[in-house]
Amino acid sequence: MKETKTSEINFTVELDENRIPESLKWTAKDGGVDNEEAKAVMLSIWDSKAQETLRIDLWTKDMPVDEMKKFFHQTLVAMSDTFQRATGDEKMSETMKDFCEYFAEKLEIVKS
Repeated sequence: MKETKTSEINFTVELDENRIPESLKWTAKDGGVDNEEAKAVMLSIWDSKAQETLRIDLWTKDMPVDEMKKFFHQTLVAMSDTFQRATGDEKMSETMKDFCEYFAEKLEIVKS
């Protein structure tokens, strides 16, 4: 019988009286992360039965807008890399990266 291992990633969200995140912390022991602060998290989960993506998008109320723009840009770039690795579709991955460059320019995250 094949031996398996379990790994956990945990998120702790501290909410204010209106249930708005005040702080986010995460732990991934196998990755060497223990109760680290974060300002935002976007989690996507594929529901194969319903054929749809379930999402959790959280950010703390003190997350600066300029950091949120960078967070989105870097997430989009990472998604294009993941898309290429998962599908082998290099052409579409490059198209996605072109959009990421456009996104960054329009938000003035990087200079053109």
